[in-house]
Amino acid sequence: MSLSYRELKRRYDVDGARNTVAHLSEALSSRQLSPVDFSLRDLAEALVPEGTAWVRGLDPRQDGGVALLEAGSGVDVTAFLNITGQVIQRQILDSYEHESFALAKLVRTIPTRLDGERLPGITPITGQLDPIGPGMPYPSLGFGEDYIDTPATTKRGLIVPVTREAIFFDRTHLVLSRASEVGEVLGLNKEQRLADMILGLTQSYKSRGTSYETYAESNSDWINLATNPLVDWTSVDAAEGLFGNMLDPATGQPILIRADQVLVMPALRHTAQRVFRAATIEYSSGSTSTTAVNPLTNYRVQSSAVAYRRLVASGVAEATAKATWLLGDFARAFAYMENWPITVTQSTANSEADFTQDIVVRFKASERGAAAVLNPRYVVKCLPE
Repeated sequence: MSLSYRELKRRYDVDGARNTVAHLSEALSSRQLSPVDFSLRDLAEALVPEGTAWVRGLDPRQDGGVALLEAGSGVDVTAFLNITGQVIQRQILDSYEHESFALAKLVRTIPTRLDGERLPGITPITGQLDPIGPGMPYPSLGFGEDYIDTPATTKRGLIVPVTREAIFFDRTHLVLSRASEVGEVLGLNKEQRLADMILGLTQSYKSRGTSYETYAESNSDWINLATNPLVDWTSVDAAEGLFGNMLDPATGQPILIRADQVLVMPALRHTAQRVFRAATIEYSSGSTSTTAVNPLTNYRVQSSAVAYRRLVASGVAEATAKATWLLGDFARAFAYMENWPITVTQSTANSEADFTQDIVVRFKASERGAAAVLNPRYVVKCLPE
């Protein structure tokens, strides 16, 4: 879908500002139009009444240039600012949701209105479930308290300014570049916090008032850390074996898990593809050799350069960091407690920044949340020898 500013101007005159804004917003959301299809100057000339004169008025040498931007001047720039906001918002979101941010796709997002939350759970009291005879009452199940505390949430955000010069000289590419950087910085920051949590670099698991390390080689509650380099299907078999020894702390029964997600560092990506995507596997026992269909093809493999760099930054040796891998059900183990998702808000026209800095409008992108460990028993972390 190409953008015709003459058609845009006609639609604006016929349909009005509200419908025009709605139409272009829908085209951006459905990807029929891309932010790079727009020009700030052309948008202003099409959507602002007497738009050509308004753009010329951004040059202070023009008569009335200041008056055109003053409050109460009668110039309606609402449609122009709203569409510009949609364009910039789309650019920010595209960068914030970059495909390389794999960790945000692995964990669960839990909306919350609290700054740190106590997630309650009901702990069933274990006991023998006896058969119920005809006409006999069903027994009642007793319950005890169980809860985990999630970390306090934090807010992060940045501002994208649109200056007079950006409109007058049509520096749309520069504004979009800044918007893209804002989305990328906010997305990367969230990805780094998730990496620190998933890798156990930050300890945020607090159950029943007691804090625990996410990964442990030996304790009375669970063992989910092992020396187990990723070589072939036997490595996966050894990692899955740890789940068989983990018990639900409430019931004392084995945890119910379908461990079908794998996180590797970039250096292990091709090894993981060979292990999990091979059509067949071979097993040798003494003089007997067996070829069978690979049972691991249902695993979903993700690699993360961000996770690798966070390991190295934490002091882990590069050789160890490169060969670290994790397996489990990440959505049950981890979550992002989200007060609000990435949100773009727009400043009012004719603000103080317009007069003092020639900033016609500003767009603020922000998000607030915290990475949290829900139950570390659902992920195993494997280290090289």
